[in-house]
Amino acid sequence: MSANGNRFVWLFVFFDLPVKEKHERKAAARFRNFLLKDGYLMVQLSVYARICNGQDRLDKHLQRVESNLPAQGSVRAFQITDKQYERMKILVGKRTNNEKAKAEQLVLF
Repeated sequence: MSANGNRFVWLFVFFDLPVKEKHERKAAARFRNFLLKDGYLMVQLSVYARICNGQDRLDKHLQRVESNLPAQGSVRAFQITDKQYERMKILVGKRTNNEKAKAEQLVLF
């Protein structure tokens, strides 16, 4: 929990976007770039996540995602608490430097 009583919550965005046509590739790249500019980190190729300080901030970012959705494809959002995120088991590979940095930033809050 943060100093002001809010819980840290992770917002995950999963997507599967068409990329056969040039305009589809552009739309997919525009969506990925939006996520990166909005503070999401790439967990896997089409899985992005960001930490939010409380449900109000999470709702705000979810609305931002909804207003930047591509016209086609499949996009899903999922939220989990920071404690649940910490319990995630990595079966192959390791946490990225971005994931480690985000976790360390939480200590600063």
